[in-house]
Amino acid sequence: MAAQKLRPVGKVKFSISSRTDTGVHALCNSAHMDIERTPGKVPFSEAILVKALNFHLQPEPISILKAIRVSDDFHARFKAVSRTYFYRIVTGCERTDLPVFERNLCWAASETHLDIPRIQEAARFFVGKHDFSGFRSVNKETPFRSPVKTLLQASITPSTSFLPNHTQNSNLQFWDLTFKSKSFVYNQVRRMTSALVSVGLGHLTPQHIKLHLEERKPPVSPLIIVAPPSGLFLKEVEYDEKDLRYEPEE
Repeated sequence: MAAQKLRPVGKVKFSISSRTDTGVHALCNSAHMDIERTPGKVPFSEAILVKALNFHLQPEPISILKAIRVSDDFHARFKAVSRTYFYRIVTGCERTDLPVFERNLCWAASETHLDIPRIQEAARFFVGKHDFSGFRSVNKETPFRSPVKTLLQASITPSTSFLPNHTQNSNLQFWDLTFKSKSFVYNQVRRMTSALVSVGLGHLTPQHIKLHLEERKPPVSPLIIVAPPSGLFLKEVEYDEKDLRYEPEE
């Protein structure tokens, strides 16, 4: 809608690199659009395009960070070489005790703390090429999408509150679970997160993760199967540098 307000010729074609479920956040997403100006007007420069789009996006919680002119065959979704997500977990409190500015931005997974070495051991089983049938949810696209994916990263690192100076509960402990792959099956990150938290709480062992990958069956745990969407963030979409260079036709 913002691009359409720039008075282009015809309707602007817009394609986003990664779709996210309701409640999932994106720190940085990417998209491409084809925008043509009326005859006699020069194409928008990258800087002017960013400024103009952000002007029309002011009512929305969206900001354009950068614009790059690319070749006609570029596609934001299909040219991506990797996508990185992280999932924010907090322990040491119930959801109702979360600081107000952290609600809907993390998962209060447990009042007790997690066994991080066990989670690290379990996460290593996810890395590599696997059939993730046991870690996906079913939707209308499931029959047409391969469950085989190559995970480049699965790790857990200490984190902090978004506003640490305002967090009064010293028992809170924040963690980021980071996952990187070219693509993911539906709800894969949220299901892997739930499984790893189950390992950290002692409901599952690291070997259970290996077993369920091999058997292509979802883990059985008293914890919820799919972690809530609120803690999930799309962090980065990467491309090959050569695909981000504009080469005008001769």
